[in-house]
Order: sequence, then structure tokens, then C-alpha cells
Amino acid sequence: MEKAQRNNIMLAFITLAGAVAIVSAIGFFTLGKGPEIIQGQAEATEYRVSSKVPGRVLKLFVCEGDPVKAGDTLAILEAPDVMAKLSQAQAAEQMAQAMNEKAIRGTRSEQLQAAFEMWQKAKAGLDIAEKSYTRVNRLYEEGVMTAQKRDETKAQYDAMKATERAAYAQYTMAKNGAQREDKAMAAAQVERAKGAVAEVSSYISETYLTASADGEVSEIFPKAGELVGTGAPIMNVAQLDDMWVTFNVREDFLKDFTMGGEVEAYIPALEKTATFKITYIKDLGTYAAWKATKTTGQFDLKTFEVKAKPVQVLENFRPGMSAIIEK
Repeated sequence: MEKAQRNNIMLAFITLAGAVAIVSAIGFFTLGKGPEIIQGQAEATEYRVSSKVPGRVLKLFVCEGDPVKAGDTLAILEAPDVMAKLSQAQAAEQMAQAMNEKAIRGTRSEQLQAAFEMWQKAKAGLDIAEKSYTRVNRLYEEGVMTAQKRDETKAQYDAMKATERAAYAQYTMAKNGAQREDKAMAAAQVERAKGAVAEVSSYISETYLTASADGEVSEIFPKAGELVGTGAPIMNVAQLDDMWVTFNVREDFLKDFTMGGEVEAYIPALEKTATFKITYIKDLGTYAAWKATKTTGQFDLKTFEVKAKPVQVLENFRPGMSAIIEK
């Protein structure tokens, strides 16, 4: 009786061990180790549209998702303070231009005639003073006139000579017009005023925001009527003709990724496989995720950023889409 019980227990143990062995074998051969998945995300070059001058968003000509061409007007800003500065600069330019024209034209004919008449008057006075002195001096030599009277007449004669020379100098200056230095200064003032107008005009042109390259409006930040500061981004434009996929690759898989090499990746959104050419490889630094190769932590594996561009043009390929590589 006891022998039969022992045989039954042994049989049950053998049966259990066999069942465990069979299940382990099935699991080993059917389940096995699954493929490693490297997932990347599509990205595109984007540029920000912004203005050099602060202002209020007067009108937006595009919406998010709209395609744009280089040179298209995207938005207009209202900047009344800049317009006021333009009026000031233009007024300063007109004043400088008038001063320059005056310097070039020289003395007015009326002023020139007045200077000439003053010179003629001084010449007449000098002629009379000279004759008076000659007469008085002759009388003095004859003993009829006193020395004091002769000296007074001589002083008047000398004074009239100085007056005539001064009147002639005024006439000559009026006839010659402005000096060369004055003309150069007036011309420089005109150029300075023109530069100020050009500067303010460039600020006004900045209130018209245009697309610098073809693309698609991906995001618009302010609404119409809102104020924006200097350099504040108005919108982002994505250049869909310049796209790539970024993968984060553990370095034990990096041997399959080389600069200039190609990889196959499956794009779930398009349900197709595409070929990508690797254009960039760089480690993510110590702040990136590390993984120990062994539980004892003998050494760690770093993660590298790998960028790859599609070899062929992919229709409907958009930023944010996933790309899958199975290893």
C-alpha cells in the first residue's frame, strides 16, 4: 500500500516537471526576445516673423496652416509714433535743403546792390576827405592854418580810407557769396537729413511683415489689435521642403548609423517605409538618459541624437509624424 502511494507521488512529480519543461520550451521558441524599436519624430526648419519696431497688430493676412510664398505680406502693424518721426525728419530735410540752396545761390541781388552803394558812398567820402586834407595841409605850409586843424583833417582822411576799405570788403564778400566751407557744411546737413529720413522710412517698412521664404504658417501668436514689442515674434513659418527625422539612438545600436549612410524607417501616419540619409550625429551629453548594460553597472551606454533627411520627396510628410526603425 505504501509502495503504491510512493509510486503515485513520483508519477505526479514527473508529470509536473515534464509540464514545466514543455511550457518553458514553448515560451523560449515562440516568444523569444522581441525586436528593439528606435522611434524618431519628423521636424522642419522654422523661421520667426517679427518686427524691429513696437506697434499694434492692425491686420493679419494669413491663418495657421496657410501656405505662403516669399515676399507675401503676412501682417501689418500700426506705429503712429514712427509716422510722427517721419514727419519731423522730412521737415528737417526740407530746412537743410533750403539752407543748401541759399549757400549755393549766394547773396541776393538786393543785398549785393546795397553793399555796392555803401562802397560808392565810402569812396565819395574818401574823395572829399582827401581834398580837404590837401587844402588844409597847403594852408598849414603857408602858415595860415594851425597844426591842430591840419591834424584833425588828417585823422578824418585816415578814417575815411579805413571806411572805404571796409565797405569794399563787404561788397567783395557779398559778390563772392558763401565760403567753400559754408557750402560744404550746408551740403553735409542735407545728407544728414536724408539719412534720418531713410532711417525712419526703414522702420516704417518694418511695419509690413513679409515672408522671407516659402513655407506654411505653423503658429500665430498675437491677435489683431494686440500690442507687440520690438523683436517680438508675430508668427512661425515652417519650411516643409526642409524636413528631417530626429532619432535618439543608444550607442550599442550606433554601429548601424554612420554619417552619410542610409536607414529604412516606417512612417505609421503614411503607412509606408522610406529611406533616410543620415546628416548629423551628436551625443546628448551627460544629462541624457543612460542605461546600464549589466545589473552590476560595470559601464553605461550613452544616447546619441541622429538626424536623417528623406532621400525621396514624401508627400503629406509633416512635422510631428513618427518614424520607426526596428533593430
